[in-house]
Amino acid sequence: MKYRSAQWFGGREELAFQNRSALRAMGLNPDDYLGKPVIGLANSWSELNNCNGNLRDVADAVKRGVLLEGGLPLEFPTISLGEEFMKPSAMLYRNLMAMDVEETLRANPIDGVVLLCNCDKTTPAQLMAAASADLPAIQINGGPRAIGHWRGNSVGSGTDLWKYSDDRRAGRLSLEEWHEIEASYGCGVGACNTMGTASTMTSLSEALGMMLPGTASIPATDARRLQAATATGRRIVQLVREDLRPSRILTPKAFDNAIRTLLALGGSTNAIVHLIAMAGRRGIRLPLERFDELSKSTPFLVNLMPSGSHLMDAFDSAGGVSAVLAEIRSLLHLDEMTVSGRTLGENIARSRSFDRKVIVSAEQPLLSGGSLAVLKGNLAPNGAIIKASAASPHLLKHVGPALVFRDYEDMLNRIDAPDLPVTGDSVLVLQNAGPKGVPGFPEWGSIPVPSKLLQAGIADLVRISDSRMSGTAFGTVVLHVTPEAAMGGNLALVQDGDLIQLDVAGRSLELLVDATELERRRAAWKAPTSRHLRGYPKLYIDHVLQADEGCDFDFLRPESEAALEFIHPLVGRS
Repeated sequence: MKYRSAQWFGGREELAFQNRSALRAMGLNPDDYLGKPVIGLANSWSELNNCNGNLRDVADAVKRGVLLEGGLPLEFPTISLGEEFMKPSAMLYRNLMAMDVEETLRANPIDGVVLLCNCDKTTPAQLMAAASADLPAIQINGGPRAIGHWRGNSVGSGTDLWKYSDDRRAGRLSLEEWHEIEASYGCGVGACNTMGTASTMTSLSEALGMMLPGTASIPATDARRLQAATATGRRIVQLVREDLRPSRILTPKAFDNAIRTLLALGGSTNAIVHLIAMAGRRGIRLPLERFDELSKSTPFLVNLMPSGSHLMDAFDSAGGVSAVLAEIRSLLHLDEMTVSGRTLGENIARSRSFDRKVIVSAEQPLLSGGSLAVLKGNLAPNGAIIKASAASPHLLKHVGPALVFRDYEDMLNRIDAPDLPVTGDSVLVLQNAGPKGVPGFPEWGSIPVPSKLLQAGIADLVRISDSRMSGTAFGTVVLHVTPEAAMGGNLALVQDGDLIQLDVAGRSLELLVDATELERRRAAWKAPTSRHLRGYPKLYIDHVLQADEGCDFDFLRPESEAALEFIHPLVGRS
């Protein structure tokens, strides 16, 4: 049989009868689809997710492309992971969404799939599923939102929220002004218009070769977004006919290309966790050391918030992802195949930056290397991450006394207390905010600067946690400390007043406490107990891997060549 879907519609007659009848009930005659590929549209649209609010329109355009190319489009809904509403974090449900998409592909007569994403976790979740299912797949996003303005200044998603929030807490903004900014901030559907996690991950999807070139950064309300969707619909039909699958695209060299792109973008630290998880689905190991190795030789080129000053509309106008790839072409594996049917090198052959204020040249980078750094030491034996491009230079080498918050609630209750024993030299430490400890690995790592310091004119200090932070955030923030505190990592043993040494250039993070004292504390330490005794959160706690392994579930990562096989269902009676 030419297509997988033919097992449902052209196989044993009593089964094919039932399945064809189901499509007749939807107004489709067999002549409309027999001998044609069935294309699934995995749509993460939801009214609970404003970032993905335009995906119904995008889906309609994709369907048009599928039909024009001679395929049958069948749209299906998936979980939608929205950053604003989902608590404690959309990250808790990334693996569930990946399972949702993978199992829908397994169980249904689908020959190829278009993955409709936008908000942060929707992009990696879909790519994890595609990597596991290994059916022809292509991704299209909804694009970044329009730019709001307040009193003559553009408002960047996330980044300006944190900045204005600090101004509000420091007494520099009135309540009326705060509400004015709120009205300017939510200026339409689409993902964050900064180089946060959403735009980072869609950019990396394009760099990996899973999106058509030039499509990741098109604004949500730009007509080119729907044109790209139609082209994507046409291309997935061709991918099925060519039998071009993710396994030919998501290779070790492709992931090196994605890491280089992440570093050149100054992208979100969250991408490290997602790339490790995505690669793991193909049996590819991405150790943290690989990120650090490539970081030292990859220039940082993109002047976007939170590491710079511009927003996504300027990035797209300057040439987008293709322009960045062209600037670092000498560092890339240009022979890697992409969903366009051409190699990465062919895709970017004519690309260049059209605005050197936004995408600078590799010869005159914003940083010569090291927009992200991997730290190790007795406080993070398995690694921790810092976004050096968004940190304060004077704090990149620092020794200071710890001020410890045992969990997020403790931090919220005390962070703005007038008598908080904190100075600009302090190192804020947040414990029990990691994958298992919450559960869900939320974006709590960007601990607010205490109000008493903001009022004194101190805008940044070193902060350390086993948590993540928003890709739109900034500051001298050390994240993803592994092992996490809930697993008994040394982060759990830190006490107020302990000296902590951060040395980004030396890639070290050390707790300056005698080993004998640490062993004494470890003997007295008790693992926190979770109230989650059932359901998905319990499954998550029992099976989630640590940050340095991508926080996927242990049972979803293949440990052998045999485990890479996608097991198709027996097509029998329902």
